[in-house]
Amino acid sequence: MPPKSAVLHKPYFFYGHRKPTQHRPTVQGGLFSNRQTINPNHPTPKNSPSSSANFELQKWDPDGNLGLKSEKDSSHEFFSLAQRLSPIGRYIVDSFRKHKSWGPPLVADLNRLRRVTPKLVAEVLKHPNIDPRISSKFFHWAGKQKGYRHDFSCYNAFAYGLNRVNHFRAADQVPELMHMQGKPPSEKQFEILIRMHSDANRGLRVYYVYEKMKKFGVKPRVFLYNRIMDALVKTNHLDLAMSVYDDFKKDGLVEDSMTFMILIKGLCRLGRMDEVFELLGRMRENLCKPDVFAYTAMVKILVAERNLDGCSKVWEEMQRDAVEPDVIAYSTFINGLCKINQVEKGYALFNEMKQKNYLIDRAIYGSLIESFVANGKVGLACDLLKDLMDSGYRADLAIYNSLIEGFCNAKLIDRAYKLFQITVQEDLQPDFTTVRPILVSYAESKRMDEICKLLEELRRLSYCIRDDLSKFFTFMVEKDDRIMIALEVFEHLKEKDYCGVPIYNILMEALYKNGEVNKSLTLFSELRDSYYEPDSSTYSNAVQCFVEVGDVQEACNCYNRIKEMSLIPSVAAYRSLVKGLCKIGQIDPAMMLIRDCLGNVASGPIEFKYILTIIHVCKTNDAEKVMKVLDEMLEEGYSPDNVVYCAVISGMCKHGTIEEARNFFANMRKRKHLTEADLVVYDEVLIDHMKKKTADLVLSGLKFFGLESKLKAKGSTLLAG
Repeated sequence: MPPKSAVLHKPYFFYGHRKPTQHRPTVQGGLFSNRQTINPNHPTPKNSPSSSANFELQKWDPDGNLGLKSEKDSSHEFFSLAQRLSPIGRYIVDSFRKHKSWGPPLVADLNRLRRVTPKLVAEVLKHPNIDPRISSKFFHWAGKQKGYRHDFSCYNAFAYGLNRVNHFRAADQVPELMHMQGKPPSEKQFEILIRMHSDANRGLRVYYVYEKMKKFGVKPRVFLYNRIMDALVKTNHLDLAMSVYDDFKKDGLVEDSMTFMILIKGLCRLGRMDEVFELLGRMRENLCKPDVFAYTAMVKILVAERNLDGCSKVWEEMQRDAVEPDVIAYSTFINGLCKINQVEKGYALFNEMKQKNYLIDRAIYGSLIESFVANGKVGLACDLLKDLMDSGYRADLAIYNSLIEGFCNAKLIDRAYKLFQITVQEDLQPDFTTVRPILVSYAESKRMDEICKLLEELRRLSYCIRDDLSKFFTFMVEKDDRIMIALEVFEHLKEKDYCGVPIYNILMEALYKNGEVNKSLTLFSELRDSYYEPDSSTYSNAVQCFVEVGDVQEACNCYNRIKEMSLIPSVAAYRSLVKGLCKIGQIDPAMMLIRDCLGNVASGPIEFKYILTIIHVCKTNDAEKVMKVLDEMLEEGYSPDNVVYCAVISGMCKHGTIEEARNFFANMRKRKHLTEADLVVYDEVLIDHMKKKTADLVLSGLKFFGLESKLKAKGSTLLAG
């Protein structure tokens, strides 16, 4: 007879009361029945199982802290989810977390279990934090256990787990796995895959699963057919959806309202109205006539696709069916008509709603007012505003903004200003969109005092005047004919101290782009002489202006000023300065500037990247390979310019020979990218740059061997620079 201690420590998973049966014991109280919440933040006790070198299953405590970190990490979420599992499920998942990969130690932990059940396997596979590689191994390990066989819940959980980690292609192979293991898949397994792909908008994958269903001889029911067609329609695969519908009819199934509406909405989206009306006729014959919700859905789709003709036909079809449109249908159609500039038809429907005593939404009033203003019919828009207020509504800020813009376009600035005052009185908090049309109208009519008066009123309302003025000047300079007006307004506002560095930058950039370089430089000088401090945008604009007037040295000073501020010039400034340096023959500084740009700017100019590629290819001393890079540039739409030619000169003088450089330029002459005069000019530049490189090498050699002192002693001025 074995000793008493051996009896007490039999290797049962549960140590406590159980029924004497060969199957899994039932816990009646003990270690697992009264689990407490695990707190990962508590330190591991000294006598916990994790501190023991030899793991003993009968002493394993799921409530113990298994070597957790003191700080809150992913383990906190892991244990929170693990609390929902059964005790054995927690043991398995905890083993996965502890070993982190499939191997003999993990298999040894699993072999301690007396038996596993399909319910347990499904429970473990549903856990969201399991590595799919481990869960797959566990799935196959469980299938090899004696007396065990996967059921449908296991396969479903396996498919869900694979899809959860985006291994949906592997999940699609689960039906084949079921078939191989003698468990033919049912419609439910395919439905799971279809639902997963539908939720992820993988339309083609849905069709792939549908084709697999047919291979297995599984015929979908109506609701699953609807789900397949809906997924294909939503992912713009209408033709595939129609082919599925053909199979639907071949199977002898009867359409429901959902079947018809899925296909009708897809056909409406593509404007195939003849097929839409054909399906509507079939719907009337086989089921029932469409209701107001169906017609409203069609109108909404057609309005979104700006298909006015189709929308009108659907509306007429609704009237022929004696279906009374509701407020949503009217609102959808009216808003759509207003968006596509058919406000007269929208207004007719609006009057029709009033005759039927429908409650008209304020959004309908807003759409009609905005459309009337856009068409220059401010009077009708004002009538609608009065009607809106008589109906008990309060106009919102968007409606007032539309009317203010309409009054300003009609040169009725005083009325626009009164509306602005109404928005202030009604505490609607007018924004820049409200006052912008008034400011622009005052500027165009040279009413400078009125601008200052309006700005002062905005200041009293605690608005950030400088931000709004920056937006105003940005809007003004968008049109070339208003740039000089903006400059005139700025000159007047400076006297009232309504100015700032951002406004200077906006005007400098606009004047430069408009060809007024000297005026832009005048603003730059004025800003430097003021108490304002120019920023990187100011100096970047100045770089472009100085290069334009030929003062490359001053442009370099501005660039250096930006670098002293530890800021980065704009890409336009880099481009301009590189061109200016190449123009005066400073090729090496220009190439260094290109490298500096690509090193500092997140997305540098593509032509700069090609230039560095050209210099790199010059190491091969092969003009044909350089021409291939140039051909690629031409294919991308970048024509060769002075900077590209200077890059070839720099690369060939540093890595190649004059002969290959001349071969390149001769090739460009044959392709008519260069004239004969250009060829002569670039040949001189090539020779001069090679002389500089040779002189630099000679000077470097003299300094390296320490001969400069001897030359200076003999009166040489070669190293004076």
